[in-house]
Amino acid sequence: MIIVLKPNFSEEQLQHICQKIEEMGFRYELSRGVQRTLLGVIGEEDELRNAPLKAIAGVEDVLSVLKPFKLASREFHEEDSVFELGHGVKIGGGSMALIAGPCAIEGPEILLEIAKEVKAAGANVLRGGAFKPRTSPYSFQGLGEEGLKILREVGDETKMPVVTEVMDPRQVDLIDQYTDILQVGARNMQNFNLLMEVGKTDKPVLLKRGMSATVQDLLMSAEYIIAHGNKQVILCERGIRSFDSSTRNLLDLAMVPNVKGLSHLPIVVDPSHATGRPDLIPSMALAAVAAGADGIHIEVHSCPEKAMSDGPQALLPNQFTELAKQIQELAQVFNKKVATTP
Repeated sequence: MIIVLKPNFSEEQLQHICQKIEEMGFRYELSRGVQRTLLGVIGEEDELRNAPLKAIAGVEDVLSVLKPFKLASREFHEEDSVFELGHGVKIGGGSMALIAGPCAIEGPEILLEIAKEVKAAGANVLRGGAFKPRTSPYSFQGLGEEGLKILREVGDETKMPVVTEVMDPRQVDLIDQYTDILQVGARNMQNFNLLMEVGKTDKPVLLKRGMSATVQDLLMSAEYIIAHGNKQVILCERGIRSFDSSTRNLLDLAMVPNVKGLSHLPIVVDPSHATGRPDLIPSMALAAVAAGADGIHIEVHSCPEKAMSDGPQALLPNQFTELAKQIQELAQVFNKKVATTP
């Protein structure tokens, strides 16, 4: 933390400021410049941030040296974080996750059919929603625990780690029993009670960017999870609100290298929810790989017209197969690899 003194500060005010800093339990370094005098305050950043330093007479401004998302920042952890997802699949540090599956779990037969198709194409993580946060209360809300059981059985049979969304702190213990990765959806990115609860688990957490969230908002939500003990946070760009109605959301690909410069956490891109259009998903997925993404998240359904959720934005298995091949080839150009499962 840096304290900037006012140009006309008095020596009495300086002594008073230094005394207050010491009373708070912090240390300081004084720097007298030609135009400005600065005090570098040394101590725990979280405590410093809450200290009323700016209220002291003679202080013009208080500047934070570290990012507010200290644990998620590059300053705290310089190297890229790498997480184990299960079945030998890693994400980060050159290892890419290719996450695929239907929006919602509809039954054991259809999920197993899709899982076999996407795995054969090169996917290494199976997705599927058991609890669905829908805009309308009359839409399909998911199969609940029965869906979780189906997801776990299919994941075990196809030897793929599985990810599903948790919507409520009360669901965390239940979902933790069945899944390898907990997903926090865009609508819950700032559900701080939920973030704290998943922070108590030992499972990787896929944290999706909120529909109107800034990059700092997303990283501060990740900070909540890490601060409560779970360091395995995977960020996800899935599009933000826009005035343009030609796509479902606005895919912010600049966010990928932006986040890479700020944070050590791996980041996944979800072009399915971002664009809502199968014709745009392949090009945006490939662009995400080129931008530096550590994973791609794509919805796939064998019969989108019969899908109970988000059918219009799902790729057919043969479309996904072609795209997965291109993703794997492009990843090699950037010295990355999509790990294969047993």
